[in-house]
Amino acid sequence: MANSVINARTASIADLKDMTDARVALGRFGAGAPTKAAQAFLLDHARAREAVWSSVDQEALQRQLLDLELDAVLVESLAGDRSQYVRRPDLGRKLSATSVARLEAIRHRDEAFDVVIIVADGLSASAVDINAAAVVGALADRLRRHGFSLAPVVIASQARVALSDPIGEALAVKTAIMLIGERPGLSAADSLGAYVTYSPRSDTPDSRRNCVSNIREGGLPIAAAADQIADLVIAMRMTGISGVGLKDAVAKLEVSA
Repeated sequence: MANSVINARTASIADLKDMTDARVALGRFGAGAPTKAAQAFLLDHARAREAVWSSVDQEALQRQLLDLELDAVLVESLAGDRSQYVRRPDLGRKLSATSVARLEAIRHRDEAFDVVIIVADGLSASAVDINAAAVVGALADRLRRHGFSLAPVVIASQARVALSDPIGEALAVKTAIMLIGERPGLSAADSLGAYVTYSPRSDTPDSRRNCVSNIREGGLPIAAAADQIADLVIAMRMTGISGVGLKDAVAKLEVSA
């Protein structure tokens, strides 16, 4: 009987470990963790710190976008460097004057755009380096198939999520999609998030955004993420809103139809 209980408990722990990357059932060595678990913790902590403090390889990203036949433009927030970015989140939400002028020149030069895709470093350069180009390619393909016109891809440095508002405003787009490196954890340092805002304007509240998160290998697959983001953009075009009210607005349209 005792052996059956122990075997069942062991099987349950093994099942739990298969379902999550979190640190569960690590075992112990005396009063502490086993050496292997302790070393894995230190390695993951180092990866998380590296993700936050590293810089996106913008040249490589531009080359990847060029291979996808997508133009790109570089912008930066008011945060002067990484240290200031971490200490002053407010500066990461504001676009530099030079960047505003650069985007407004594009708006005056070209026809109106429906959507801008923004790739931002956020709190994980690793997430951007690993995932961003593939997500942009998959997303651009889906949006074009549904008839959306795309602005040049904006590559933003020292950026917070809300930097999508002045970027979208400067380009006068209907929808802004911010692909940004998410805050790294000890189980994943390469997770990319997508924040979608309809009619982006400065000081837009976060309640007017929709989010698709944990885009990475081992998380939400890129193709599935691109489908979800494209569906959000389509729903926003249909309803004219984004954020917490989007689901109810779509439901009302379906009822009236």
